[in-house]
Amino acid sequence: MNDQIHSGGSDHEHGELGDAEYAEFMELAAQEGFDPEEVEGALGEAGHGPLPVLAVVGRPNVGKSTLVNRIIGRREAVVQDKPGVTRDRVSYEAEWAGRRFKVMDTGGWEQDVLGLDASVAAQAEYAIQTADAVVFVVDATVGATDTDEAVVKLLRRAGKPVVLCANKVDGQSGEADATALWSLGLGEPYPVSSLHGRGTGDMLDAVLEALPDAPEQKFGTALGGPRRIALIGRPNVGKSSLLNKVAGEDRVVVNEQAGTTRDPVDELIKLGGITWKFIDTAGIRRRVHLQEGADYYASLRTAAAVEKAEVAVILIDSSESVSVQDQRIITMAVEAGRAIVVAFNKWDTLDEERRYYLEREIETELAQIAWAPRVNVSALTGRHMEKLVPAIETAIEGWETRIPTGRLNAFLGEIVASHPHPIRGGKQPRILFGTQAGTKPPRFVLFASGFLEHGYRRFVERRLREEFGFEGTPIHISVRVREKRGRNK
Repeated sequence: MNDQIHSGGSDHEHGELGDAEYAEFMELAAQEGFDPEEVEGALGEAGHGPLPVLAVVGRPNVGKSTLVNRIIGRREAVVQDKPGVTRDRVSYEAEWAGRRFKVMDTGGWEQDVLGLDASVAAQAEYAIQTADAVVFVVDATVGATDTDEAVVKLLRRAGKPVVLCANKVDGQSGEADATALWSLGLGEPYPVSSLHGRGTGDMLDAVLEALPDAPEQKFGTALGGPRRIALIGRPNVGKSSLLNKVAGEDRVVVNEQAGTTRDPVDELIKLGGITWKFIDTAGIRRRVHLQEGADYYASLRTAAAVEKAEVAVILIDSSESVSVQDQRIITMAVEAGRAIVVAFNKWDTLDEERRYYLEREIETELAQIAWAPRVNVSALTGRHMEKLVPAIETAIEGWETRIPTGRLNAFLGEIVASHPHPIRGGKQPRILFGTQAGTKPPRFVLFASGFLEHGYRRFVERRLREEFGFEGTPIHISVRVREKRGRNK
């Protein structure tokens, strides 16, 4: 079944549900009193995979975070009347005219800056590269500055669709200031007051025209092309050594000094009769905004390599305690929705005592990915390297698995009967029906009579894994609650 499900399946009118399965599912929804449009929307959200990304960029203190808060409809991004408050790229989900997308707030971009300011600027540049469209915010009361002109050059190089936002136009008198920004050569400037909301609707209409309905899948290549495997981990855990050992020759530079690899290195390697594309990445040291210079850019490129991969092989140095940084790297791979394999390197150096304590650490510190295949290897000696490819294949299989709606609902019925949701406030919510709307990773949408607690959702995920496998892949579960319609059940 799995080998018939490809990324092209998302072009189908009903996502990954066939016509017959879709008809059966909508009949279920009608029986339970759900609005067909609401069900369609839930299927679309769960089945589309990644949302298109809108990056909000500009020089410091032009009102980017205020605009982001206006777009998402709540005060989420930190706003203060001084430049440089926002440093990292921060993403929020937004909706306009029935379409959902991600908004990426960025720090102010400046030219010829050093230290932290340079890192902030690099984050903004990276946001432009990874976004599907860009809102360029300019302070209309100040007009176009040299820095704004430099941002325009950056945007032209990136080749992304750009919507020009002339911010701080609080009244009719400021319209002329906005008109002056035609000189930037980015098309029509949209006069906006992000503080008061004036003009944001017209700007967002333009944003929807610039954004694609759904972004391209960044991982993999054409059908039949080699699978992309990203090797990620802290510096000096042996990623380059592992790649060389897998390849059977010295493909990449290895040195005891941490941080030898700067750019992701792609290598086509034939293993078990299959050609794979392994990507050796730079080690991720610590929080991105605390890094400087080459390390900083290397971390950004590593994050991009994970986005383009299908499987993340996370290397952990088994001779050292599992660190906060290891956990941060794992979280990055899980949030990116990649299939995951955990490789404990330097296994040949462990004594019995260290192995005992490592097992305890794995139980406590890595509980969030207890479902990921685990291999104990030595990149130096080649020990157990033959187990790496089967683990990768297992993870990919789980990542691409799809459960037919009928079989899933029979399973959900058993769960509700044997382990009903706890009673809260005199009511007992229950799962009415559900479907798997997407794969890579598996994405489920459940329809319920009331709010399902986080602990119960975790229980459902655990039972899904026990019943259907899903080894080596994150699972996304979204829940839709039936609106009260005065309908007696």
